[in-house]
Amino acid sequence: MDYRSIAQQIYDNIGGRQNIVSAAHCATRLRLVIGDNEKCSKEALENVEGVKGVFEASGQLQIILGTGTVNKVYDEFIAIAGISAASKEEVKQAAASKQNVFQRLIKTLGDVFVPIIPAIVASGLLRGLLEGLGKVFPAMTQSGTYTIIHLFSNAAFVFLPILIAISAAKVFGGNIFLGAVIGMIMIHTDLMNAWSVASAEAIPTADAWFGLYQINLVGYQGHVIPVVIAVWFMSMLEKKLHKIVPEIIDLFVTPLVTVLATGYLTLTVFGPVFSWIENGVLDGVQFLITLPLGIGSALAGAVYAPTVVAGVHHMYNALEAGLLSSKGLNIWMPIATAANVAQGAAALAMALKTKNQKLKALALPSSLSAFLGITEPVIFGVNLRYMKCFIAGCVGGAVGGLMAGLTGVGASAYGITGLFGYLITTDYTVQYTMVVAASVITAFVISWVLYREEQIPAAESIEQKSETENSRETENSSAQAEFRCEKNTVYSPLKGNAIPLTEVKDSTFAGEILGKGMAVIPSEGTVYAPFDGTVETVFDTKHAVGLTSTDGVEILIHVGINTVELGGKYYETHVSEGDSVHAGQPLVTFSIEDIKKAGYDITTPVIVTNTDDYQEVVMEAAGEIQVLDRAVTVK
Repeated sequence: MDYRSIAQQIYDNIGGRQNIVSAAHCATRLRLVIGDNEKCSKEALENVEGVKGVFEASGQLQIILGTGTVNKVYDEFIAIAGISAASKEEVKQAAASKQNVFQRLIKTLGDVFVPIIPAIVASGLLRGLLEGLGKVFPAMTQSGTYTIIHLFSNAAFVFLPILIAISAAKVFGGNIFLGAVIGMIMIHTDLMNAWSVASAEAIPTADAWFGLYQINLVGYQGHVIPVVIAVWFMSMLEKKLHKIVPEIIDLFVTPLVTVLATGYLTLTVFGPVFSWIENGVLDGVQFLITLPLGIGSALAGAVYAPTVVAGVHHMYNALEAGLLSSKGLNIWMPIATAANVAQGAAALAMALKTKNQKLKALALPSSLSAFLGITEPVIFGVNLRYMKCFIAGCVGGAVGGLMAGLTGVGASAYGITGLFGYLITTDYTVQYTMVVAASVITAFVISWVLYREEQIPAAESIEQKSETENSRETENSSAQAEFRCEKNTVYSPLKGNAIPLTEVKDSTFAGEILGKGMAVIPSEGTVYAPFDGTVETVFDTKHAVGLTSTDGVEILIHVGINTVELGGKYYETHVSEGDSVHAGQPLVTFSIEDIKKAGYDITTPVIVTNTDDYQEVVMEAAGEIQVLDRAVTVK
């Protein structure tokens, strides 16, 4: 793989150096913050070799390249752009500055709750495994080992406010140990345990704010939002005090005032107010999900994937944490699973049905990823490109959500969905299987029915042509039936004058950045298929088309230089992405005279874009060339 070429194409299609705010990468994705989204060609990026998907989330343009590739492309990218490497946190900060208030709020919730997922998963898995083993071996529940491990399984949930407080303090820039103290205050043993309130004969109270009202001295076990609000206030107060308190006493005064003020406000204002709001939200969600006939859960399953596209799905982490803490059961997780596996099933149907090998190679692993709970590759890399499949996934999610609502299935943790979800739904194995099966079957069948690979006959696909052009097409069509393609050979897609690619008056093509090949100065305005193969890309601007031969040779035919600026004017395409084509089949027609009058060079590069897969790419043509004359061979 030519990492330099991939990086160059990405750079060219995001608007160049002046449009780059920041750049970093994670294990699989190039993460960019760009100044003006209008200058970014998302479609062109999706068609760059090696790019498995492109999407915008959390204010970032994220380009999926895969493990082992992204770091190499990133190194080339920052070299080409002439920028310094940035950390993921720096990119997040740059992206956050571009988001609206709602997006920032959702991002903040995600930043707080995502880091504590491992702790929740560990406790949830232990709980699920213990419950499962206890059913198989009842005597085990009386053993000391069971008692000890059961203690482990509850730890993260018993002390969840402290975990949230530490994570929130880190997000808000406060001292994490002061944050931990605020979390401890909220579940202090001097307060009545919140889970004991229902059975208590009397609830202890205390006067607040000089006797203006009384508060219940009850802990905040089972609550998450009040902790976040309290630590946010603590962090803001701490940072303000660091600025105004003299340095000589800062070490003593700032922590004292911060804990005193925040602790008092938490128990008297933040806790009572936001716990009431949180209870209302959780009760509302539970009411929605448990609506008669599963209507609410079906709606939730349908909209889950669109919220992933919008980048606001991290808010569900807070919701799930709240459900676990207050209700003891995460009833949202099965709905998320329904939505995720449905998108995977829709892509699987497409992968099994398509004859497009490149699409098949992308859809199959992406589908597997979705079944394991990771949906970004399948949603952004596959299904959104073929909207009918995305819709099929949403319908499958709705049916699975309906099943989840009807069966009442729930989980003992959050952060895991898909097939791994069986580990945290041990009490609901049958019901969970019903949810998964309903989602998968529905999405697969609908996607299979809706997905089409349209094939347009060569002569019949072209409308409003002159009699001369129709006559020429008929001759080519007749010759096509007798024409036999040689292996690893690209034939001329045009009639005209063949020239070396290095003579093209464009540095990208002449420098062979996109790959080696040749170019044609056309004398007639029709592009024909240069081999038997599949149409991979048809640009919206109609000036370029990408194909893959049955032998695996990938080419780009780019009609004219900088003709993307014409926006499709003077061009007409006659094939669609995914079409199977035969050598000599018309692909694009264009007006040579009109393009020249508009001031554009009509020279047409024919580039082998997977040049690196071969030892040698040889230009066979010279001078005047006819359609289907031998043009390029690869070895």
